[in-house]
Amino acid sequence: MAEKFDIEERWPELFAQLDERERWAVRQSLASAWHAGWIPNREDVENVTDHARGAIDVEEYRRRAHAAARRGVATDGR
Repeated sequence: MAEKFDIEERWPELFAQLDERERWAVRQSLASAWHAGWIPNREDVENVTDHARGAIDVEEYRRRAHAAARRGVATDGR
Protein backbone atom coordinates (compact mmCIF):
# COMPACT_ATOMS: atom_id res chain seq x y z
CA MET A 1 0.00 0.00 0.00
CA ALA A 2 1.22 3.51 -0.77
CA GLU A 3 2.21 5.48 2.30
CA LYS A 4 0.05 8.48 1.40
CA PHE A 5 -3.53 8.67 0.17
CA ASP A 6 -3.15 11.40 -2.46
CA ILE A 7 -5.99 10.51 -4.79
CA GLU A 8 -7.08 14.09 -5.57
CA GLU A 9 -3.50 15.18 -6.19
CA ARG A 10 -2.94 12.31 -8.64
CA TRP A 11 -6.04 12.93 -10.77
CA PRO A 12 -7.37 16.44 -10.00
CA GLU A 13 -9.28 16.60 -13.28
CA LEU A 14 -11.56 13.80 -12.06
CA PHE A 15 -12.59 15.85 -9.01
CA ALA A 16 -12.96 19.21 -10.77
CA GLN A 17 -16.71 18.89 -11.43
CA LEU A 18 -17.62 17.63 -7.96
CA ASP A 19 -19.00 19.89 -5.26
CA GLU A 20 -17.51 19.72 -1.76
CA ARG A 21 -20.06 17.17 -0.49
CA GLU A 22 -19.45 14.89 -3.48
CA ARG A 23 -15.66 15.24 -3.13
CA TRP A 24 -15.85 14.31 0.54
CA ALA A 25 -18.03 11.26 -0.18
CA VAL A 26 -15.73 10.07 -2.97
CA ARG A 27 -12.60 10.56 -0.87
CA GLN A 28 -14.15 8.66 2.05
CA SER A 29 -15.24 5.77 -0.15
CA LEU A 30 -11.88 5.48 -1.87
CA ALA A 31 -9.94 5.92 1.38
CA SER A 32 -11.86 3.05 2.94
CA ALA A 33 -10.95 0.79 0.03
CA TRP A 34 -7.33 2.00 0.17
CA HIS A 35 -7.08 1.15 3.87
CA ALA A 36 -8.37 -2.32 3.00
CA GLY A 37 -5.51 -2.77 0.53
CA TRP A 38 -6.89 -1.46 -2.76
CA ILE A 39 -4.29 0.27 -4.95
CA PRO A 40 -5.77 3.34 -6.69
CA ASN A 41 -5.96 3.33 -10.48
CA ARG A 42 -7.34 6.04 -12.72
CA GLU A 43 -10.14 3.95 -14.20
CA ASP A 44 -11.66 3.05 -10.84
CA VAL A 45 -11.40 6.64 -9.60
CA GLU A 46 -12.99 7.95 -12.80
CA ASN A 47 -15.89 5.52 -12.46
CA VAL A 48 -16.56 6.56 -8.86
CA THR A 49 -16.36 10.29 -9.65
CA ASP A 50 -18.56 9.87 -12.74
CA HIS A 51 -21.17 8.15 -10.62
CA ALA A 52 -20.91 10.72 -7.82
CA ARG A 53 -21.55 13.63 -10.18
CA GLY A 54 -24.44 11.83 -11.91
CA ALA A 55 -22.75 11.30 -15.27
CA ILE A 56 -23.48 7.56 -15.06
CA ASP A 57 -26.11 5.56 -13.22
CA VAL A 58 -25.52 2.56 -10.99
CA GLU A 59 -26.08 0.11 -13.85
CA GLU A 60 -23.36 1.78 -15.95
CA TYR A 61 -21.07 1.91 -12.92
CA ARG A 62 -21.51 -1.85 -12.43
CA ARG A 63 -21.05 -2.55 -16.15
CA ARG A 64 -17.76 -0.65 -16.13
CA ALA A 65 -16.58 -2.35 -12.95
CA HIS A 66 -17.36 -5.80 -14.32
CA ALA A 67 -15.65 -5.00 -17.62
CA ALA A 68 -12.55 -3.80 -15.76
CA ALA A 69 -12.51 -6.94 -13.64
CA ARG A 70 -12.72 -9.14 -16.75
CA ARG A 71 -9.84 -7.23 -18.34
CA GLY A 72 -7.78 -7.39 -15.16
CA VAL A 73 -7.26 -3.64 -14.76
CA ALA A 74 -3.76 -2.71 -13.61
CA THR A 75 -3.47 -2.83 -9.85
CA ASP A 76 -0.26 -0.82 -9.66
CA GLY A 77 -1.96 2.60 -9.70
CA ARG A 78 -1.73 3.29 -13.43
